[in-house]
Amino acid sequence: MSAAFRRPPAAKASRLRTRLPWWALALPVVSFIALLALVAGSSEASAASARQGLAPLLELLAELVHGGAR
Repeated sequence: MSAAFRRPPAAKASRLRTRLPWWALALPVVSFIALLALVAGSSEASAASARQGLAPLLELLAELVHGGAR
């Protein structure tokens, strides 16, 4: 086996490990809290007045393709 494919000894391997930056843990936590707040606050939302489904989006895309704007 050549030297390029050998594993480093345990002492060298521990020095090769790097620590994660603080934001590597903070970003998922902040994202989770934000999504949880959105889900918890959605019980007060009234979606009855909003148009449902893909139809409004498809109409808007069709208008954009044909060069018209609202």
